[in-house]
Amino acid sequence: MKRSQFTLVVVMITMDTLMTILAFLLAHRLRMATAGDSVGPLVNYLPILPLQVASILIVFLMQRLYYRRHNAPYLDEFYTLFGAVSIATLMSVAFTSLLFRDQIDYHRWMMIYLWALTLLLVTLGRILVTRALRLLQARGIGQGRVLLIGTGDAGRMILQKILHTPNLGYHIVGVVDSNVSAAPVEAVPLLGTPADIPQIIEDYRVDEVIVALPEASHQEILGIVSMCEREKVSIRVFPDVFQIMANEVSISDFGGLPLLTVRDVALRGWKLALKRTVDVVGASLTLLFISPVMMLTALLIKLESPGPVFYVQERMGLDAKPFPMLKFRSMRADAETNGPGWTVKNDPRRTRFGAIIRRISLDELPQFINVLVGDMSLVGPRPERPVYVEQFRQRIPRYMDRHREKAGLTGWAQVNGLRGDTSVVERTKYDVWYIENWSLALDFKIMIQTVLNAARRNNNAY
Repeated sequence: MKRSQFTLVVVMITMDTLMTILAFLLAHRLRMATAGDSVGPLVNYLPILPLQVASILIVFLMQRLYYRRHNAPYLDEFYTLFGAVSIATLMSVAFTSLLFRDQIDYHRWMMIYLWALTLLLVTLGRILVTRALRLLQARGIGQGRVLLIGTGDAGRMILQKILHTPNLGYHIVGVVDSNVSAAPVEAVPLLGTPADIPQIIEDYRVDEVIVALPEASHQEILGIVSMCEREKVSIRVFPDVFQIMANEVSISDFGGLPLLTVRDVALRGWKLALKRTVDVVGASLTLLFISPVMMLTALLIKLESPGPVFYVQERMGLDAKPFPMLKFRSMRADAETNGPGWTVKNDPRRTRFGAIIRRISLDELPQFINVLVGDMSLVGPRPERPVYVEQFRQRIPRYMDRHREKAGLTGWAQVNGLRGDTSVVERTKYDVWYIENWSLALDFKIMIQTVLNAARRNNNAY
C-alpha cells in the first residue's frame, strides 16, 4: 500500500471512530431529553460504546469501505453506509445483550437514536474527508498515475473525463495503442504499443492501468491483463456494456427442458403499478410547486416572439408508439419549415429567451404533464423523433430495446453525462442497462442526481 493510501485509511478510520463516539454521546443526551432521569447517567452505558465502535470498524472493513474508490457519488456512499451501519448496530445490540444482560438495561429508543445519529455523522465525516481529498487531488497531491490503453471512442471518453475532472484523483502519464500512428489524444503522449506495457509501467511508475478496448477479443484483453499483472498494478477494464446487460441469469422451464434466460425486463407485474404510482404522485406535486415558474416562462415566451407557447413534437415511447411530447417553445415558430434537424451549438433558430431556458432545461417542464397523463415516466430512456428512430434502429444493435419501457423525463444515460449532442450508441447501452436492472431505488437515485446536476451547465445541450 502506498503511503498516501495508508494515510487515507488511517484518517478514515479515525474519522469513523470519532463520529461514532459523538453519535453515542448525542444519542444518550437525546434520550435523556425525551425520557428524563429514568434513562440513567452516561457512565452506565459506557460498556456499549467500545462494542459499537468495534462493530462499525469490523463491518466497514468486511465491506471494504476503507478501500479507496475514486469519486464515489455521495448518494452511493450513503446507500452503502446505510446497510453497513444498520448491521453494525444490530451486532452491537446483540453483543450487549449477550455480555451485559444483567448489567445494562439499555433503552430501545436510545439504540434507535444511536443508529440514526451514527449513520448521519459517519456519512458527514466521510463527505468531509472526501472533499478534502478531492481538493488535494485537484492540486496534484495524492493522484494515481494512470496508463490508458486504447485511443478509440471509449478511450477518448475516459480520457476526457479524467482530464476535465481533476478531483477524480488521476494523472494520465500517457496512452498505449496498437496503432502507432494514432492521432494525438488531448495532447497526451502515445507511449507505445501493448507489447511495451511492462517497460512503460516501470519507467513511468504507473499505479493503475485502464483498458479501454470494448471491442477487443477476449484473447487480446487477457494478454494485456496478464502483462499488467506481472507488474503488480491495479487494472480496470472498460467493458462492452452489451455483454453485461443482464442483471442476473435465471433458469426457466421450456416443456420440461431447462433454459437459461440471460436477458429480461426487470419492470413487470406489481412493479409497474408501483412505478406508475411514483410517477403520478411525483408529477402532481412537481406541477403544483412549479406552476408559477411555468406561467412566468409562458408569459416571457409570448412576449418575446409570435407563435404558440408550447412546442408539440411527436416522439416514440413505449412499444415504439408515437405520442405528442410537450416542451416550451425555445425557437422561432418557423424553425422547422425545411424539416426536422438536430439542434447545433449557437443554433440560429433559437430565440434569446429560448437559449436561456434550454441551457437550464426549463423548456422540459411541460413534460411533467406527459408523465401525469401516462405518455411518459419520470425516469426512463429519453424519447426520440420517429425519423431518427428509423435511422438508429438500422445501425445500432438493440436500439429498439429502449422502447420496452415508457420514455422518461430523465434517465440513466442523462445523469451519466450522455445528454444532448453525445453518442447515441453509448446512450443506448445505458438505456438498455437501466431497463434490465430497474429498481425503485435506482429511479430515486437518478431523480436525485438529476436535481443535483440541474445547476451545472451541460456543454452538450444546445
